Amino acid sequence: MKWITNCQLRIVLVIVAAMFFAGGVTRAAQNPHFVGPVTAKLVGNDVQVCWKEAGLGDNQLINYEASAIATATFHCVNNGGQCPDAANKVTVTGPVTATGTFASGKNGQITACLTLEAPNPPDPGEFSCPNGQTLTLTDLSFSNIRIKDTTNNVTETATPSALSATLFVCPGR
Repeated sequence: MKWITNCQLRIVLVIVAAMFFAGGVTRAAQNPHFVGPVTAKLVGNDVQVCWKEAGLGDNQLINYEASAIATATFHCVNNGGQCPDAANKVTVTGPVTATGTFASGKNGQITACLTLEAPNPPDPGEFSCPNGQTLTLTDLSFSNIRIKDTTNNVTETATPSALSATLFVCPGR
């Protein structure tokens, strides 16, 4: 009877050890990382940041933040479509972000996009135009474009990391 107890104990120990090592393998397989380039492209006046991340584990909710530094230049434009005075403009710079939460599914991967929207760049603040002129966004640029998996603290810079658009050209300049 004692032999059966020792044998059963060994079997239980082998099973427990196998479960322990199997759990260790599963944890080691979870290594969050971005696969291939993170891409950024202009879509209208917005920037779309797209990525693929793997090594997340199955069916995990992962939080992301796309970010950039936006620079916006505003000119005063008169009713004739002219920019009357070169000093009648302002350039402002500040951070823009977009966030989202995505599920990894059964394969432990996420392929997704977030959009940094142009209405989010810094506004012109106190700057205003004289009567009869309209404040117009003329140039917009985004630099240091990145994506961050805020759940696992993994960050990747987009390719390209900077984009710009000219939205209005002041005639004669």
